[in-house]
Amino acid sequence: MLRRALIFVPVIVISGLLIGVLSNNGFSNEYYSPLEKPAFQPPGWAFGVAWTLLYAMMGIALAVVLDAPGRPRRRGAIALFAGQLGLNFAWSPAFFGLGMIDVGLLIIGAMIVLLTLTIIAFSRIRALAGALLLPYLAWLCLAAALNFETGRLNPGADKAPLGITGA
Repeated sequence: MLRRALIFVPVIVISGLLIGVLSNNGFSNEYYSPLEKPAFQPPGWAFGVAWTLLYAMMGIALAVVLDAPGRPRRRGAIALFAGQLGLNFAWSPAFFGLGMIDVGLLIIGAMIVLLTLTIIAFSRIRALAGALLLPYLAWLCLAAALNFETGRLNPGADKAPLGITGA
């Protein structure tokens, strides 16, 4: 399991970092910077710390599942994990790169659903693997609230409004 973790933790952490850099996420983004932020938004430094820890925990959870016996159940669990991770990597380009607030909210909603299913599937294989993803689920719920409030506080800022946040 340790060998797998030594592979997957850096791969997921570095991939998340690269997606963020390529989509110019964060407070230095020219589109995002002038937007009004929700009062409950954490300080900018907290995002880098949180995502690094969450991506590391995702990599460990994946290594735990890959190390467990039970190939048929693992396949579905890994597919769910890959789906939510793909959506995770799509959110920053949609929200920060393209300024699509409502689309970002839809992506987070789908991530929450897939992550919840992943937690259930991982827990059935190894309880630890599911538990490692619970802080990520909590952070996604905060991210969804931040995404929604950002849209609500900034009418007209969404570059592809769908009428969800009123932006």
